[in-house]
Amino acid sequence: MQHCEQTMHNVLIIDDHTVVRRGLRAIIEEAWKLVAIQEAGTAQEGLALLRANAAEIVVLDLNLPDQNGLDLLKRLHQEWPELPVLILSMHNEDQYGLRAIQAGAAGYLNKASASENLLLAITKIMNGGRYISPQLADKLLEHVAGSATEQPHEMLSTREFQILRMIGAGKPVSAIASDLCLSVKTISTYRTRILEKMQMKNNAELMHYAVTHGLAE
Repeated sequence: MQHCEQTMHNVLIIDDHTVVRRGLRAIIEEAWKLVAIQEAGTAQEGLALLRANAAEIVVLDLNLPDQNGLDLLKRLHQEWPELPVLILSMHNEDQYGLRAIQAGAAGYLNKASASENLLLAITKIMNGGRYISPQLADKLLEHVAGSATEQPHEMLSTREFQILRMIGAGKPVSAIASDLCLSVKTISTYRTRILEKMQMKNNAELMHYAVTHGLAE
């Protein structure tokens, strides 16, 4: 395998699965002999590592146990506006790709193609570019041109979309409130907004929509 130039690189991987982190580390270390890789399993661990040690790029999973990845992405963008973030997710581009780019991500990579495209994505981003799959590129062009047919769930805010996916999985309001560290009243307010925006009447319709469109968490 052709190795990258011999410059020390600093990479932070934030993913709650140890096996995934070790796999990503192995891919990077095989190509870059001079690399310092930090690993975090939670959002708070990732923030602590960044405050103690600078990184050139963050590889961030969307599903973290203590904070939604998109919320963490926004926080990273606020505290370290020049720090590029590559989103690595099990969700396909149709679900979160556009939202991630709009929130400031420098790239979006599906975990299914990580073994083939991780190094390409990281290298491109660290050289000042962006990594966007052909599928996501088409969606971005449609969005910019205003030619995309907007699905009802695409009108939701990031938090509303997150709650829709949890409702789609059959979680009651109390469980959603606990998972997101919000009050039941707040979740109920979000649920009302979601129903209004999507022009639906109840949770059953939301659940059916989420399952049909592959959105259930």
